[in-house]
Amino acid sequence: MARLLGRTGARPARRPRDPGTRRTPESALGGRSLAAQVFVLQVAIVLLLVVAAVVALLLQVRHDSTQEARNRSLAVAESFANSPGMVDALRGPDPTAVLQPSAEAARKAADMDFIVVMNTDGIRYTHPKPDRIGKKFVGNIQPALDGGTVVEEVDGTLGRLVQAVVPVKASDGTVVGLVSSGITTAHVGGNADRQLPLVIGSAAAALALATASTALVSRRLLRQTHGLGPREMTRMYEHHDAVLHAVREGVIIVGDDGELLLANDEAHRLLDLPPDAERRQVLDLGLDPGTAELLVSGRMVTDEVHLVGGRLLAINQRPTDLAGGPAGSVATLRDSTELRALSGRAEAARERLDLLYAAGVGIGTSLDVTRTAEELTELAVPRFADFAAVDLFDAVLDGEEPEARGELRRTAMSGVRKGSPLYAVGERIRFVDSAPQARSLAGERAVLEARLMDAPGWRAQDLERAEQIMEFGIHSLITVPVRAGALVLGVVSFLRSERPEPFDPEEVALAEELVARAAVSIDNARRFTREHGMAVTLQRSLLPRTLPEQNALDIAYRYLPAQAGVGGDWFDVLPLSGTRVALVVGDVVGHGLHAAATMGRLRTAVHNFSALDLPPEELLNLLDELVARIDQDEAADGAVGQVSGATCLYAIYDPVSRRCTVARAGHPPPALVHPDGRVEYPDVPAGLPLGLGGLPFETAELELAEGSRLVLYTDGLVEDRQRDIDTGLEMLRSALERGASGSPTETCQTVLDELLPPRQSDDIALIVARTRALGADRVAEWGVPVDPAAVGEVRAAVARQLALWDLEELSFTTELILSELVTNAIRYGSPPVRVRLLRDRTLICEVTDSSSTSPHLRYAAMTDEGGRGLFLVAQLSERWGTRYTPTGKVIWAEQSLP
Repeated sequence: MARLLGRTGARPARRPRDPGTRRTPESALGGRSLAAQVFVLQVAIVLLLVVAAVVALLLQVRHDSTQEARNRSLAVAESFANSPGMVDALRGPDPTAVLQPSAEAARKAADMDFIVVMNTDGIRYTHPKPDRIGKKFVGNIQPALDGGTVVEEVDGTLGRLVQAVVPVKASDGTVVGLVSSGITTAHVGGNADRQLPLVIGSAAAALALATASTALVSRRLLRQTHGLGPREMTRMYEHHDAVLHAVREGVIIVGDDGELLLANDEAHRLLDLPPDAERRQVLDLGLDPGTAELLVSGRMVTDEVHLVGGRLLAINQRPTDLAGGPAGSVATLRDSTELRALSGRAEAARERLDLLYAAGVGIGTSLDVTRTAEELTELAVPRFADFAAVDLFDAVLDGEEPEARGELRRTAMSGVRKGSPLYAVGERIRFVDSAPQARSLAGERAVLEARLMDAPGWRAQDLERAEQIMEFGIHSLITVPVRAGALVLGVVSFLRSERPEPFDPEEVALAEELVARAAVSIDNARRFTREHGMAVTLQRSLLPRTLPEQNALDIAYRYLPAQAGVGGDWFDVLPLSGTRVALVVGDVVGHGLHAAATMGRLRTAVHNFSALDLPPEELLNLLDELVARIDQDEAADGAVGQVSGATCLYAIYDPVSRRCTVARAGHPPPALVHPDGRVEYPDVPAGLPLGLGGLPFETAELELAEGSRLVLYTDGLVEDRQRDIDTGLEMLRSALERGASGSPTETCQTVLDELLPPRQSDDIALIVARTRALGADRVAEWGVPVDPAAVGEVRAAVARQLALWDLEELSFTTELILSELVTNAIRYGSPPVRVRLLRDRTLICEVTDSSSTSPHLRYAAMTDEGGRGLFLVAQLSERWGTRYTPTGKVIWAEQSLP
């Protein structure tokens, strides 16, 4: 230490001496350098030591013997009492077997006459003479029992001796035993007498060598002290010693050769160093290999943590030769065990807060009761429990309010291992009254069964299953009721198997908080299930139950409501006059009952407008006005959720001409699959969504080959949050190409398999219509001159055509109907006049003229000459009506086939 500190110490400035000042012997001595003083004092000290040693040894040999015996006895007793494993040995079943060998080994190593370990009653566990074991100790042990030490001289079985008695304390400070160590005064005195000649000889040799070595010592001291005076040296070392031993951090100085140069008191305590550790190799001090290698390596480290003797030590080490100092290293040791324990508790608290935060974020992501329960179990395993199960009443799964009794259904379960003997998901369970789950439901509180092996009520549920669960390793249980306000929805069970420690009350509080957060989400999902069911019921009641019978199209459809809420998507297939069929799909933006009700209103309006046999663009204009009026009415009432954003596509297919007229209002375009499998999106003008108004709608005329497929859909099929509409249209094209060879039903399934998203957030309506053509052999058409005499020719031609179709039974009524219609066209219409017969599911008679005047059915008075023709037509046909064309009108009538 002197070498290390001396090389780095600063040389103090010397003050000039006044020539007139007279120096006294003291001042002369004090003014000398340290080397000169050492020369003078060394000779005097050696002489005094020789004389004093002889006299002192003769006069105080007994005193020294006694004192040495006291010190050695006390030191050995304290060292052995504080040795590792002492407390455990005293508490063990056979202390003598454990401690007797250690005591004898320590006695011989310390050169003591005896080391005795005893219990608090003074009964010996160890003794150099085995026959003394088990007998009462001779001496005063009461101060040691009170926590102090006793050093006394007594006449023992070995003669006059000095013995020390110290307590052995447990970690909580209680005295669990005593240790006594002693040595006879004759033993110590004999050692001193034997050493007397050696002391005298050594003193003489020292006196002879003192003079010769003084010069060398003085020169070395002068170089190492850098000219410091005695007072400066003393002050420096006093401060160094005070700081070094008072600091709460251990300080270790190691030379470049791995020798321990200095260790302060705290370092001795933290590393459990032996008293003679200085000047020994660090690797020979019994430290753990990692710490010893670090101390001798000399490498620079900061707060490197090592486990030493049950303590976590943070080690900082720096080399001492960075600024030209001597080679070696200095290390500081800080006990961070308590800090690490506090850090561990803080980490546990942080993990629990993180678990609760994750519950708030990860539970309730969907409005599905089962999925919410699964999210709770997936979150709890394995962060909180090894197994978790959620049992809910069936009424909760149906969206109803449950009664807190009866059977439950296992809704969700997660575990760290498979094959557990717990109830499976979907299984019905009725818990007995003594089961923890039943007690949780009845008391509406959490129940802790820290050790299931000690819970007879739990075993009463199912004795055989309970034994299997115990064999599986499950040993601890917490059950928490799922409460939402005044409702008890079910119970959650947390079980532990992998971690050996049971659940504790703090974890019960955490489980309650976890379930409380999940209960809100489960109850919200329950309410949504009820409301969603009501909305879906309403929505389905507004959609077509079955498709009407018609021969123009082979139709397949799919309607999938959204998983979260109901929307306003709808579709319809509407037979029109002349074997034509109208296809319609629409979408009211938004979700909920409002959207479903609005969809119903729009669908009803489409039914009514289609009965007028309007062209697609005119029908969309009327719908646009209707939506605008609905918005105005709701805005006047202060209602929210206006219908702006409704879209619609309306198409009319004529199997006679194989032409399809399409118009759309902000709706995605239709897809057309040609008979050869080629897919295209026809260029149909988009138009504005319904309700915006201002611009007319346009139509597109498509000529479809027989066997073509017209595909209509809503945006929920091709667009969602994960893909835009362009991507969806390309995916739809690919799916239609793959499904082109199948039936319309198979095509629907292929499209849904390809495009249906994992989490459907919007309604999906899909129609696949394969076209058919009405053959020429089923159509008959004639031109009619504007002459009343031509009516007879028409009747004859119709009779011949019906005979070809084997429909002679309808000849009379058909001739009568056509006579009235042709007569009206000739009398009130404009040329050209044409007649057409269509044989489909019914027999259809059509009379066309270029006039836009529509006849009206009325009751003719008794004095009227006319006005009975249309009444007669209405009586003879099942349906009749008028439709307008760009060049005039068509009056038609249908009759059932025999």
